[in-house]
Amino acid sequence: MLNRLANIFRVPDLRNKVAFTLSIIALYQLGGNVPVPGVNYSRIQQLQTASASNNTLGFLNLFSGGALSRLAIFGLGVMPYITSSIIIQLLTTVIPKLTEWRDQGAVGQKRITQTTRYLTVALALLQSSGLIYAFHGHDQALIGTSIDLIPRLTFPLGVFMVLCMTAGTAFVMWLAELITQRGVGQGMSLLIFANVVAGIPTGMHAVLTDGGWIKAATLVLVSIGLLVFIIFMDQGQRRIPVTFARRMVGRRVLGGQSTYIPFKVNQSGVVPIIFASSILYIPYLLSNILPWAGYQTWVANNIANPTASVYIMVYFVLIFAFTFFYVYIIFEPHQQAELIRKQGGFIPGIRPGPPTERYFSKLISRITFVGGLFLASVAIVPSILMHEWHITRFPFYGTTLLIAVGVALDTMRQIDSQLMMRNYEGFLK
Repeated sequence: MLNRLANIFRVPDLRNKVAFTLSIIALYQLGGNVPVPGVNYSRIQQLQTASASNNTLGFLNLFSGGALSRLAIFGLGVMPYITSSIIIQLLTTVIPKLTEWRDQGAVGQKRITQTTRYLTVALALLQSSGLIYAFHGHDQALIGTSIDLIPRLTFPLGVFMVLCMTAGTAFVMWLAELITQRGVGQGMSLLIFANVVAGIPTGMHAVLTDGGWIKAATLVLVSIGLLVFIIFMDQGQRRIPVTFARRMVGRRVLGGQSTYIPFKVNQSGVVPIIFASSILYIPYLLSNILPWAGYQTWVANNIANPTASVYIMVYFVLIFAFTFFYVYIIFEPHQQAELIRKQGGFIPGIRPGPPTERYFSKLISRITFVGGLFLASVAIVPSILMHEWHITRFPFYGTTLLIAVGVALDTMRQIDSQLMMRNYEGFLK
């Protein structure tokens, strides 16, 4: 394994790409630790201590590496871009113009990317404005405490802070694109990976403090088992064979070859987990608006605590349902069947057109059923253990594992492919 790792440094081009990627990640982590002007430094530690038992702020911190509770320049992290990407993907199925761009290939994809960037900046303006108001001590629903990080807030200072955080989000987008173009791996995924991995030591220390050495060691052993399971499922795929008929174009014979469409078991990634967590956040916010004491008590006992039994069951069902929802958005059986028919291809034993569409629908349902169970199970297994052990901190460990392993495998595949092109032995076999 060490010999394979050394192969990276034997290829100058690949060595430079890896060094460039690591330097960008280091710069991103630096920006996540520099608060915007106007923040009271002495109260940041108080808020971070309070956020350890506030799971709503803890989930938002998961994707910012703790930069949100510090109200850092990169405090919003990649969340505005993730939200923007999800919104654009959902709107692509209902807005004809976006559907037209999607079908135009590289030119249309460039327009969709530009639209995603504009929407990201707009969301960053809205979110930073709300966060400045919340961290001024006005929103206990979000931060779970009335600690005021900005005691001398004025309107000009607030505008300046909003502009700083929005500019930070735009700069993070640029850093991610630099990694994608000149580094190794997918830039945005690697920045998320850096954030979630940075929070693991703090989370494990919280588990050790609350549960002791035996429970912490048990969680580590369970994590190793989940790690193997995630890798196994992430690499699982169903290859759908496609054969293209021969046809004459002038004096040339085209087609006649066979290929396949790879359909991964975990086709949706961690998007269903983000969807489910966002939906479960809504009742928590409503409990701070509606004056019903019974509803507020029920939400506090069952929804606001991610280790509660009701939360775990609802979380499982939502992840499973959103897996089907998202997969059917990104893979449309009718569109795929029409594309194969127009290219003169067919699936052996299946007629082109509607029969192929029905075949895709049936196959997707079966594979997505397994993928949904996989995602939901990995997300809740650590929460079940923490529920039994009465540990309320670090309840998003399953989500952290899914993100970290998925991004690491994708990056290793890219490095492996570049090593194999230069006749070096790669990581994966």
